[in-house]
Amino acid sequence: MTHPQEPTGTSAAGPALALTPVDELHALLTARLDPAARAWLDQALDEAAAHPGGHGPISAWELRLAEAGRRCGAAHADAARVLILHAARADPDALTRVYCQGTADERRAVLHALPHLVPGPDAVPLVEDALRTNDTRLLAAAAGPYAARHLAPHPWRHAVLKCLFTGVPVGSVADLARRARGDAELARMLGDYAAERTAAGRPVPEDLHRVLALTEPEPATAPKTAPEPEPATAPHGPVDPHGKES
Repeated sequence: MTHPQEPTGTSAAGPALALTPVDELHALLTARLDPAARAWLDQALDEAAAHPGGHGPISAWELRLAEAGRRCGAAHADAARVLILHAARADPDALTRVYCQGTADERRAVLHALPHLVPGPDAVPLVEDALRTNDTRLLAAAAGPYAARHLAPHPWRHAVLKCLFTGVPVGSVADLARRARGDAELARMLGDYAAERTAAGRPVPEDLHRVLALTEPEPATAPKTAPEPEPATAPHGPVDPHGKES
């Protein structure tokens, strides 16, 4: 079975899967799957919607997560898994179970699905666990929009450093400019890391300079000065020394 080239918006790289609305993601994916893969996905989504949550040791939709790569192709498997998790209305407990029991591919799909399924910080432990790995694709998914919204400043800074250390492009770090702006502690950490690399005779990643530039505070806006008063207009005609105008 052949599959078309990986489409924009269904790639596992970067925050696209986490940022794309589910309906749009579904439309993008089904337009690019062959008929057999599309039929399998439709059935998997119907099953997940009909029997959401957890049923027994393992739910039918969890088995479909494991099949997604073989059925939809590696290029589209992450998107298919995100859609199945959404159709199953997986809550933090179900997502934690899938994450802990699943393969690296399934863990990555859970991380991509978090912004679609968990409005609060309940799933932060999953992000923190992923950030402790050296799997670059898992790190990129963990640094997505869910982390940008809910990760505390200290672990978020370490996530940025981890991306630099492992070679994950900082473009994978969602909302980087906003969170880095004016962050003096992040700037200090970046400076220390750059000094360590230089002392060891190793190159400093270009991305480090990019992030360091983002930590600069917003330039102060100059206060508006009151306009200078206009010079008094001379009265018409010669002025009498006694204050009378002739």
